[in-house]
Amino acid sequence: MMPASGRAHLIVNADDFGYYRCVSKGILKAAAEGIVTATGVFANAPRFPESVAWLRDCDALDAGIHLNLTGGNPVTEDLRKSLSRWSGRFPGKFSMAMAILSGAIKVDDVRLEWRAQIERVLGSGLNVRFLNSHEHIHMLPSLFPMAGALAREYGIAHLRVSTSEFAWGSSPGAFIRSVVMKGLQTVNRHRVEMPAADFLGMEASGRLDLHYLERKIPRLCAGRVYELMCHPGLFDAREVDDPRLLRYHDWEGELRTLTGPAVRELLDRHGVRLVGYRHVENIDGRLVARRNGT
Repeated sequence: MMPASGRAHLIVNADDFGYYRCVSKGILKAAAEGIVTATGVFANAPRFPESVAWLRDCDALDAGIHLNLTGGNPVTEDLRKSLSRWSGRFPGKFSMAMAILSGAIKVDDVRLEWRAQIERVLGSGLNVRFLNSHEHIHMLPSLFPMAGALAREYGIAHLRVSTSEFAWGSSPGAFIRSVVMKGLQTVNRHRVEMPAADFLGMEASGRLDLHYLERKIPRLCAGRVYELMCHPGLFDAREVDDPRLLRYHDWEGELRTLTGPAVRELLDRHGVRLVGYRHVENIDGRLVARRNGT
């Protein structure tokens, strides 16, 4: 067995807890039977109390907050009023990004909304260990410093820094997404004020599979901490009928990948240690996994 100092460390972080009941149940299954170690919660989920109760009962998962501006209803009245052209609901990511960049949606209203989302999750009794956002909206240049400031204000130790490699040979949508994220990571590079895990999974977002992991895992560097974004879930046609989501997500395919024996064998073969956010800390500006695993 490779010593801890000579191993790469991997947080497997499932986005979208609370999105749908079937998705939440799949994430819990991916933690109980597979390699998922963390999940981000929607504070504005329609069944938020139920979702949180499930998560409180799952000690294997580190909980974080999946800050949201692009799906469902705002928590705050001020932002609902600002979204009157969309009947008070969050629009899609491109419309929301343009509204923020143009000033049609005020950054101060977003700050109030995200503060309310954070306080709702903290008030539920969950131990919140990280922040990230739905569809990476926090990576917008006007929002990224704010997300970091909110993390510090509420004593949340980790903020996702979403990054991407160019998705050559992939779908046009995946390639455009990787180009946009490349630009945002370049803009935000000098604004990172807390160490973050090296990010994986953008190029395979929504359809993570073993082939992607077989390319990535052997390249992980000893002593570094990585975060693999994933979207496992169960599918229930009675809950999910949005064609856009169905095109983007292969929830059950990701669940099979993350719970199958092949992924465990892959990690073992390359000496990669699974960890949660509870197992890592900031030492001299660098994210380091604790040797004792606690």
